[in-house]
Order: sequence, then structure tokens, then C-alpha cells
Amino acid sequence: MAALPEGTPCWADAMFADLEGAKAFYGDVLGWTFGESSSEYGNYTQAYSDGKAVAAIVPPMPGEPGVQAPSAWCLYFASPDAAATAERIRGNGGEVVMGPMAVGEFGTMVIARDPAGAVFGVWQAGTHEGFEKQAAPGAYSWAEVISRDPAATDRFFPAVFPLTVKRMDSEQVDYKIFHAGEQPVLGRMTAAEASLPPEVPSYVSVYFAVNDTDAAIERLQARGGTVYFGPMDSPFGRFAVVGDPQGAAFGIIDLGTTEGDVPAMTDA
Repeated sequence: MAALPEGTPCWADAMFADLEGAKAFYGDVLGWTFGESSSEYGNYTQAYSDGKAVAAIVPPMPGEPGVQAPSAWCLYFASPDAAATAERIRGNGGEVVMGPMAVGEFGTMVIARDPAGAVFGVWQAGTHEGFEKQAAPGAYSWAEVISRDPAATDRFFPAVFPLTVKRMDSEQVDYKIFHAGEQPVLGRMTAAEASLPPEVPSYVSVYFAVNDTDAAIERLQARGGTVYFGPMDSPFGRFAVVGDPQGAAFGIIDLGTTEGDVPAMTDA
């Protein structure tokens, strides 16, 4: 596999207190199967769709008794040099929360926070290059930063990664799209337009593709999941923003069910 362009989303994982519960939920809702947990790396467990690696789940790291961070999906962006990316994060108003840290021969990771508070990861690939399947049912398809400070987010990502930003030509919504070359790789929506509750910080919303959004919602609700928004038709697919029983929010989208014309993009 050729190395992904710098700034391209390349992997997603999440931490769950109930790992077996997460396996049951995502196995049913997204059709995932799971590999063996790697005890050497904190029981990190890869998820597969059609035998191809699409994400991973992991139990919490040992910490203070009674302290448990809420479950959340973390999106990683490709970097040829995680240490250099970490310096640009710091130099542009972001925070490096963890790393750079080598993960055996698999690669080097950084966990960071943008100036608006959204957590994301950086991944310098070793033997693990990232998603083996994308934009197909059961796999990662898109992500967007839901930002409480959109101007800061708009400045930050193109300063840290070689990305350009375009604005969706719409009077209804303030939506930006970051591009790696000509490839759109990340959206940005304001917290107000996403109706983000005041207690929820900025975050990166990760979307996984499904065959049928409504059928996936039925399975999700039967497993104790929550629908926060939608389902709604769009030019990009029928989508919904949902949450799993352990509190991790994510999106689902049927890429084959579209409605309306794709809005034009203009330079931001």
C-alpha cells in the first residue's frame, strides 16, 4: 500500500470500559468481526469488515480508581514525521496530550487537541498503514470537526497539515472542507449548526458507512444505542448521528442513497 498523503485520515479507534459489550454492539450494527486482543499493547483489538481492518477498540489504561474518561472515537491523520507534526500542533495553538510514542514496529502515535478543544490523533505508519477498506459498508467513510471555535479550527488544520480549505457554497450552513491535494479529507461544522449540547466539547465526528441507514438505526436502538440527529437525506448519502451504549458518538451513512445536488465549493 502506498503511503497516504500527509493529513489524510488513516485510522480510528475508541476506548471502552466494556470491551465485550462494544464488540457485541458494533458487530451487530456495523457487521464487524474482531481479532485477538494484543495483551502486549493493552489488549488493543482490531475490528474487521469483510476480513479487512477498519478500526480498533481498547479497554481503558490503568489509572486512578474511579476515574474513567468517557468513550469516544478518535480519528488519526497520516504523517511522515509524528514528532515534526507534534511541534506544529504546539506552535499553532494546539495541545499534545500524548506522544510522540512508538507502538512497536506498527508506527508512532500522537494524541492532540486543536485550539477549539477537538481531540484527534496523528499516525506515522510503520507496518500498520491504516484502513484496509474505506467508503464501503462497515468501513470509515468521512469525518468532520464539530467546532465551538470554527475560525480557530479553520486556521489550525491547514497550518499543521498541508491542507487547503474550501467553503461549501450554501446560505443555510457554514461548512468548510479541508483537502489534501484535490481530495476532500475532512469537514468542519459549527457547534451551533450541529445543535451540540452546551456540555459537549468540540469533537471529531467519525462516520461509518452502512447498507441501509434506517435498518442500522433499528439494530442500534435494539442494542441500547441513541439517535442524536436524523436520519436525513443529503447529496452525500442518507445519514444519522448516533451514539453507542457507552457514550461514544459517531455517524452512519448510506452512501448509495442520495438526494439533491452536491453544493459547489469556493475558496475560503
